[in-house]
Amino acid sequence: MYLHGTSKINTAGRLEIGGCDTAELAAKFGTPLYVFDEALIRRRCREFVEAFRATGFQFQVAYASKAFCVMAMCRIAEEEGLSLDVVSDGELYTALRAGFPADRIHFHGNNKTPEEIEMALDAKIGCIVVDNFMELHLLNEIAKEKGAVMNILFRVTPGVEAHTHEFISTGQTDTKFGFDIGNGSAYQAIREALALKHVNILGVHSHIGSQIFEVDGFRLAAERVAEFAQTVRQELDITFSVINLGGGFGIRYVEGDSPLPLSQYVQAITGSIKSLFAKHEYPLPEIWIEPGRSIVGDAGTTLYTVGSTKNIPGVRKYVSVDGGMTDNPRPALYDAKYEALLANRANDPNEETVSIAGKCCETGDMLIRDLELPATEAGDILAVSCTGAYNYSMASNYNRLRRPAVVFVRDGEADLVVRRETFEDVAGKDTVPERMRKQPVARS
Repeated sequence: MYLHGTSKINTAGRLEIGGCDTAELAAKFGTPLYVFDEALIRRRCREFVEAFRATGFQFQVAYASKAFCVMAMCRIAEEEGLSLDVVSDGELYTALRAGFPADRIHFHGNNKTPEEIEMALDAKIGCIVVDNFMELHLLNEIAKEKGAVMNILFRVTPGVEAHTHEFISTGQTDTKFGFDIGNGSAYQAIREALALKHVNILGVHSHIGSQIFEVDGFRLAAERVAEFAQTVRQELDITFSVINLGGGFGIRYVEGDSPLPLSQYVQAITGSIKSLFAKHEYPLPEIWIEPGRSIVGDAGTTLYTVGSTKNIPGVRKYVSVDGGMTDNPRPALYDAKYEALLANRANDPNEETVSIAGKCCETGDMLIRDLELPATEAGDILAVSCTGAYNYSMASNYNRLRRPAVVFVRDGEADLVVRRETFEDVAGKDTVPERMRKQPVARS
């Protein structure tokens, strides 16, 4: 397993993250357990900020909280000077409860409810990214009722298909998100918004997909957006002050993944915007981006306890752990690949090829297939790397399993930032109608 950030094998032959022995973390906090390398998260935040500062552009780096949204993560984003992207009232509530500055919050989503829009207006957040015509007019009406004016970006689809999984590719024409530039709906949205008094157009937002390992897609998206901005300026007399080119910057999950340095993505985006807008003698806009996975993905490791095994001669050996698709649904959703090692015996030589099975009652609950490991024993601690993004966020209570705890580790200290769910958390909101309650048995 590739060791990210502060991860290393200590003198006891155990995996250590943030100066903390992972076998000891498993014993103290239980498993499954999400472990986050706080120093690595902060380093990734600073890489983005420093890369933008070197370009001379005005900018906002907005952490895409959908990747991993807990109050402690919102605090880190605020402390590192990032803005925040939310896509639901729950994410907005988490950010506000964490004390995140509302004017640095951007609200996304293709189906914002009236209640969510009201919540965003009441909180006086910085910007709403408008996704469709219904939302545009609903937002204007609610803002009118509240005597407010909301800054907006229009989410546009530039017709760029990133080379990624179809479920996480979003910049093409056939997508549920945004206004299409090619068919004229984006232009029409701008025209309609200009007649509304309670929205203030900042510019446009484009997001072409996730887990992207090249810059050509971002350059092409920038070209389409620049052409659109010039058309709007010439025909509708409005100049965009903000261009948001989204996120999607890839990380290394397994050998063969080849992400670029974060600064290279930033340089490609800013370089394209600078040359394209200069070509049209267009004032340089502020640039926003929305990294999520590339900030927290490789900073997360999930610890499991090994349980039963099943060996099918000539076919496969299954090694089961005490988690699975409830804490990491990505292998089932996207056929996502991961690396892992035995955290408590990290220096032992590999002796067998096994497949890591989850404990859910689903044949498809498989975390890793064909993994080289030492001979495993019940009680071993398996560490799966790069589980920081879209694992906790997508976790569920399928089979009524309890969602794991989350700890941040740094400089030898481990802080619990999300407690493990209890049985009361799982069943405590259930109610039984009075008609189903047990009645005393009548005795003759």
